[in-house]
Amino acid sequence: MKAVSRHLLLAACAGLLAAAAPWGARAAQDAIRIGEINSYKAQPAFLEPYRKGMILAVEQINAEGGVLGRKLELVIRDDNANPGEAVRAAEELISRERVDLLTGSFLSHVGLALTDYARQKQRFFLASETLTDKVTWENGNPYTFRLRTSTYMQVAMLIPEAVKLNKRRWALVYPNYEYGQSAVATFKRLLRQAQPDVEFVAEQATPLGKVDAGSVVQALADARPDAIFNVLFATDLTRFVREGTTRGLFKDMPVLSVLSGEPEYLGPLRDETPEGWIVTGYPWQSIDTPEHDAFLKAYQDRFGEHPRLGSVVGYSTILSLAEGVKKAGSTDTPAMVEAFKGLKLTIPFGPIEYRALDHQSTMGAYVGRLALKDGEGIMTDFRYVDGADVLPSDEEVRKLRPAQ
Repeated sequence: MKAVSRHLLLAACAGLLAAAAPWGARAAQDAIRIGEINSYKAQPAFLEPYRKGMILAVEQINAEGGVLGRKLELVIRDDNANPGEAVRAAEELISRERVDLLTGSFLSHVGLALTDYARQKQRFFLASETLTDKVTWENGNPYTFRLRTSTYMQVAMLIPEAVKLNKRRWALVYPNYEYGQSAVATFKRLLRQAQPDVEFVAEQATPLGKVDAGSVVQALADARPDAIFNVLFATDLTRFVREGTTRGLFKDMPVLSVLSGEPEYLGPLRDETPEGWIVTGYPWQSIDTPEHDAFLKAYQDRFGEHPRLGSVVGYSTILSLAEGVKKAGSTDTPAMVEAFKGLKLTIPFGPIEYRALDHQSTMGAYVGRLALKDGEGIMTDFRYVDGADVLPSDEEVRKLRPAQ
C-alpha cells in the first residue's frame, strides 16, 4: 500500500508541475495553424497548383524545424466563389479550428469580403492572390496585407507597351466584376494620361465564366478597333481566343492581355495560343536565377510537374507568413501587423517587401509576347517588372487609402 500511495503521490506531483509549466513552453510544441480560404472548385487551374505551392513550403519549413520551434499546419476551406461562404469559413476557422493566422482569396469580391472581415474582427489577414486594388487602397485597413501583384500594377506594366503601339482606337473586353472593371478603368486612365488622343470604341463586359464568345468577337469586329485590351482569363479566355481566331479578329490586330502568359491559362490553348499578344505572365521554362532554379527543382521533384504561377503564389504566401511570425515573435495580430510593415523576404521571383504605406507587397510579374514552341504556348522577349516600379506615388496612395 505504501508503494502504491507513493506512486500515486509522485504522479499527482508530476501532473501539478506540468499544469504549472509556463503556457509558452507548452505552446512551443503546438503547430502554428494557418487557416486558408479559397475558390478551389471554381478556379482549379490556378488554385490546385497554388495548394501544391503551399504544401511544398510547409514541408520545407517543417523539415528545418518549423517557426519559433513550432511546425506549420494548413487548415483549408473552399469558399465556393461566394463572399458569404468565405466569411462563414473564416468564422469557423477561428472559432472552431482555432487557427492562428488567416490567408487566401482568389476572386476579388471574395477577397474584399475577407478584407472587411479582418477589419471588423481585428484579425491579421494576408490576401494571397486576389488582385483588386481596393484590398490595399479604398478598402484597406490595418489588419490586411496583400502578396500578389495588384490589378493596377499589372495594367501599369502594359501601358508602356500600349504607348509604343501608338494605336488610337481601342476595344476593351473584360469579366464584369470587380477585377475586370478595375483593370479597364485603370487602363483607360493611364493610357489617356500617356496618349491624350486615344479613343475607346467598344467595351464588352461579360459574365464571369459565361462569356458568349461569338457575340463578343462580333461586337469587337464591328467597332473596327486598332488594338484590343483583354482582361478575360481561364475558360473565358480560351473561348474568346478560339472564337476570335476562327473569325479572323486577331489577324494583324495588336492585343494587350493581362494574365494571359500564365501557364495555367496557356496550357488549355496549346497550339491555339495567339502569337504576338503582349501579356503579363510567368515564363517558368526560361527564368534563370538562383531563387527560381531552387524552387523549380524542388517543385518538380515533389510533384513531378512544372510549376504554374499559382504554385509561386502559394509557396510565397507560406514563406511570407513564416517570415512574419519570425519577426513578430508570435502569431498575435498586433505583433503580426507590426512585423509585416516593411517585412522583407526572398521568393522565387527575388526580393520583395510589404510596404508599410499601404500593405502591398512589391512582388512583380513578367511582361513579354506569346509564341508557339513545339505545339505549346510560351512567353518570349520577356522582362521582369519589379512591383515597386509600377505603383503610384506615395501621395496618390495616401489619397486612395482611408486614414487609419
